[in-house]
Amino acid sequence: MAADREASVGVLYDYFRASDDEAVAKLMAATDGGPVVREGDSHVEDAVDGKGIDPTVVLGKVVSFALDVPWDADLVGKRLVCPDGAGEDPEYEGPWVVVLSEPARDALAEIPDDRLPGLADRWSQIDELSRYSDTSPEVMLSRLREFVGLARRARTSGESIYCWICL
Repeated sequence: MAADREASVGVLYDYFRASDDEAVAKLMAATDGGPVVREGDSHVEDAVDGKGIDPTVVLGKVVSFALDVPWDADLVGKRLVCPDGAGEDPEYEGPWVVVLSEPARDALAEIPDDRLPGLADRWSQIDELSRYSDTSPEVMLSRLREFVGLARRARTSGESIYCWICL
């Protein structure tokens, strides 16, 4: 998805795996609040630059396709991890970190490789991606492989998938 991280206007999303909320708090302290994905000096071993892929809607839709269920805003079951108190502060403008539910992680991890092209094709056609110039099925297949790989590695390691979000 065409977006220069520095010049783009909108919301940025970095997905990464971590052992627990405490590890995420330490990561946020080490990165001065993020971003998590950085050229050359990443503080995490395993992260995906989510660009415009938000956890609730855009990632949630591919999870719904994988599970063959209707999309629902609660499908990925995200929970605010940090910063503390941000959920109660309507003036807070980010960044935030949320953790995706274990069922969402597992739904991604369990997508068979032979289903990826069909899911990517369907995903590339959702309305929420229509404003981007590079959401062809081939591009979205590459993106989906990144998310599925991250989910598989997280599950194998007993870790969760977190999403750093910044306006």
